[in-house]
Amino acid sequence: MKTIVAHAAKDLRIETRERPDPGPGQVLIRMASGGICGSDLHYYNHGGFGPIRLKEPMILGHEVAGHVTAIGDGVTDLSEGQLVAISPSRPCGTCKFCLDGKQNHCLNMRFYGSAMPFPHIQGAFCEYLVADASQCAVADGLSTGEAAMAEPLSVVLHAASQAGDLMGKRVLVTGCGPIGLLAVLVARSAGAVEIAATDIMPFTLDMARKTGTDLAINVVETPDALDAFATDKGHFDVLFECSGVAAALSSAVPVLRPGATIVQLGLGGDMTLPMQAMTAKEITLKGSFRFHAEFFMAVEMMRTGRLSVAPLITHTVAMADAVSAFDLASDRSQAIKVQLAF
Repeated sequence: MKTIVAHAAKDLRIETRERPDPGPGQVLIRMASGGICGSDLHYYNHGGFGPIRLKEPMILGHEVAGHVTAIGDGVTDLSEGQLVAISPSRPCGTCKFCLDGKQNHCLNMRFYGSAMPFPHIQGAFCEYLVADASQCAVADGLSTGEAAMAEPLSVVLHAASQAGDLMGKRVLVTGCGPIGLLAVLVARSAGAVEIAATDIMPFTLDMARKTGTDLAINVVETPDALDAFATDKGHFDVLFECSGVAAALSSAVPVLRPGATIVQLGLGGDMTLPMQAMTAKEITLKGSFRFHAEFFMAVEMMRTGRLSVAPLITHTVAMADAVSAFDLASDRSQAIKVQLAF
């Protein structure tokens, strides 16, 4: 089978590996769609991020979906031909965090396409993948591209759980990449009465408008546009910070109401926080890291029509043109979610 392998920064190759066979409790999946994530782009463009570096060739990818083609012994709830979204989250189930219901913090996590451990955890950008049946969410009724969006949607659903009840709340989203736009969709679905979004790119802001935000602000063209929301100690109840940019977080604090909640999703390195202003407003800061149970919830929300992720898939590129696909996904002036077709 063919695979997409990162060797170093700007060194992405299509290589042949032996096709695996499913064991007990597993299924063989013929891959159909795979979304290129921000972490994939870090490996492609920079060879890693922060202290996490490629130390050996690694198959990329973790936002994937495909069709079941073979079933291992003991699997009774899946059948050949079914479309499944595949959760890349594979916690050990036995460490102290797994036993405490915090599987996203598993001490022995095997997350597809991760260079955090060594040897690296190989990813899912390949023509065939063996997965545990417990990882597979039946996605019949969705397109393969929609099914592959279950992973980033799960990230945002976990963040929304960190934010608490959004019914009737006013929400600010900073950063309008795939995660930011999904935050708009989830906030609207959860009952937010007002959603504003900020970014620096006209294309992504236009996508935010189409996604359903009430106000889309270009902070380069109108850097003072948020000032009107700072009167009377602020306006917004919740901030989803999806950019990972320190300036985005610090500029949002004045427009948050006392008692507001910040949920930090963007990973851009350490930040200097306006701690005194946050203290005076009694603002709660929460991190949000990965997901677990939310994956199956994400698939059901899409299957039942609670929200539509299809408009966020801006490009689909053949596996053979993987390098072009990664270059396109790196260009925020024209792409939101670029997916590979296997």
